[in-house]
Amino acid sequence: MRKILLVFVSFCLSLGWGMVAAAEDFTVAAKHAVAVEVSTGKILYEKDSQTPASIASVSKLLSVYLVYESLSKGEIQLETMVDISDYPYSLTANTALSNVILDDRSYSVRDLLNASLITSSNSAIIALAEKIAGSEAAFVDRMRAKLLEWGIQDAQVYNVSGLDNSDLGEYIYPGSKPEDANMLSALDVAIVARRLILDFPQVLEITSLNTYDFGGYTYYSTNQMLSEGTHARGGVDGLKTGTSESAGSNFVATTNQANMRIITVVLNADDGLTYPENRFVVTNSLMNYVYETYEPVTLVSKGQAFNNSSIKLFNGAEKTSPAVANADLIAIQKIQSENPISAKFTPSQAEFDAPLAAGTLVGKLDLVDNDLVGVGYIDDLASIDMVLPAEAKVAPWPVSWWNQFVRYVNEKL
Repeated sequence: MRKILLVFVSFCLSLGWGMVAAAEDFTVAAKHAVAVEVSTGKILYEKDSQTPASIASVSKLLSVYLVYESLSKGEIQLETMVDISDYPYSLTANTALSNVILDDRSYSVRDLLNASLITSSNSAIIALAEKIAGSEAAFVDRMRAKLLEWGIQDAQVYNVSGLDNSDLGEYIYPGSKPEDANMLSALDVAIVARRLILDFPQVLEITSLNTYDFGGYTYYSTNQMLSEGTHARGGVDGLKTGTSESAGSNFVATTNQANMRIITVVLNADDGLTYPENRFVVTNSLMNYVYETYEPVTLVSKGQAFNNSSIKLFNGAEKTSPAVANADLIAIQKIQSENPISAKFTPSQAEFDAPLAAGTLVGKLDLVDNDLVGVGYIDDLASIDMVLPAEAKVAPWPVSWWNQFVRYVNEKL
């Protein structure tokens, strides 16, 4: 019986079921990894997350961001037809590369987006890039500029698909070498994925699909953690797989569970080229760790003061007025943490003159978090506006007259 129990426990651990190791002991079976909570940008786990690595088709997350940006600017529409040039069409002849059949040579932006995200079609994303920027090289220039805009300076981007340059023949980026490949750190990838989800959440409507129809054929998602996948996990609705000789087996996932959406990035899963499923096993284990270690906590609710937060009033009916939150302030902290997260209220000025209307902005409430992993956050710490909950009325006469007289004397005489 004891032997059977030990076998069962080992089986559970291999699947990532429960029994997650303590924070200081947990590690993932991949060369690079990071987990980030989306709303706050807080890093919840990292393993060598700042070293640039080849990312293969994970590159398409950045390419797709720029496609959505073009859509938002009205440069293209989802029903805009895109002609397939000889370059992307020629790649479909290579059965070793991820692609869809493009024999019709003209498809809608909507169809090409589906193909790019769900089955990782390299030709589809190249066709979109050519439509938007005129050429893949010009689109790559936009990708590089966007990364710099987000503060990512150590990335190397040579194409829109994530293929190794050696797969592109004469179509490589001008001045690049055949051995070049797109390289970002796991942390960089998390920044890209977070921006995509926050700025264009409609992307999840595509990445959550198990199948889609394209050109009369049905194609299946490469993401095996979706509801119909071999590693299905409730809450998972994206994002992108990526595999190449230089990158190994990669997976960027997102899931929304227990009121907390996270992004996980796994680059070069152990033995991933031999066993591609490993990236899903590793991701599941990482998700288990995050949800068993962290929880969202509301530090202050909208309309409530934080630790008796207040402002000083000059010439008011009262000497002070409460300052209340204009929105909920949510923090992500370890379950049963011995070092709970707090916040600090800072008035926008030392004293305010009455009268003031209800809702007047009077300061900021900033998150204070000393329990950090890696660089802590991939964005500025959360901050919310603090406002007056009700009108701050002026003091009655003659008190108000006397207050003004005293101020005049102190400031002018």
